[in-house]
Parts: sequence; C-alpha cells; structure tokens
Amino acid sequence: MNDITRFGISIPSNLMEEFDKKIEEKMYTNRSEAIRDLIRDFLVKEKWEESDEEVYGSLTLIYDHEQKGISDKLTEIQHEDHTHIVSTMHIHLDKHNCMETMAIKGRPQDIRKIADRLKSTKGVKHGKLMMTSI
Repeated sequence: MNDITRFGISIPSNLMEEFDKKIEEKMYTNRSEAIRDLIRDFLVKEKWEESDEEVYGSLTLIYDHEQKGISDKLTEIQHEDHTHIVSTMHIHLDKHNCMETMAIKGRPQDIRKIADRLKSTKGVKHGKLMMTSI
C-alpha cells in the first residue's frame, strides 16, 4: 500500500460548500480524491510549463468564418508549424461560427507561441490551450 499522509486545511465554510457541490457533480467518492486530482493537475501544469521536454496538448478555437481571410490565415499558421500540429478537426457550429481543434506536440515554449499566434488571429472569438505531459 502507498504511504499516505494526512493533513488538515482551514477553509471558509461557503467555499467548502461550493467545493462539496462540485465534488458531488463530478461524482468523486470523497474530498480526498478531489483534492488529489487538483494536486495532480497543478503538478502536471507546473511540469509542462517549466519543462524543456516534449509535451502534448489540444488547442480549441472558436471563430467567425465570415471574417475575411480567417480560414486561410489559420491554415497558413498551421502549415508554418506543421511539425508541432499533429491533427486538426474542423466543426461547423452554426451559420457563422466554426470550431477548430488541433492536437499539438512539442516543447512548451513552442506550443504556447503557436497557440498565442492562432488565438490572436483577427476573427478568433475564443481560444483555449490544454497541455499535459506523460
């Protein structure tokens, strides 16, 4: 069995109530499991932010496809960084909006640079980068 450490924390009651509601929504069996997941997520994020090793992620963009030239510009940027962008999925959300999700790999600094460039393209309404490491 793994060595287990117990610790206590002080937390405002209203924050604990909100946390307990989220734990129930996410179907955790107890607070300890939820806190362990939060700690793991924090450590993985810190690891890839500081790492010089290859990491993996996904970038999701929401954009107005009627913005003149946006599709071509996004494709151009992706081709310029084709060694980092592994795959792309394009989804038509409605008459005006598209979602593009890219699987990305590379060093964290490179991934952030590509993501920032794509997210800041005129016509992109929202972008979210999710990264992880093995």
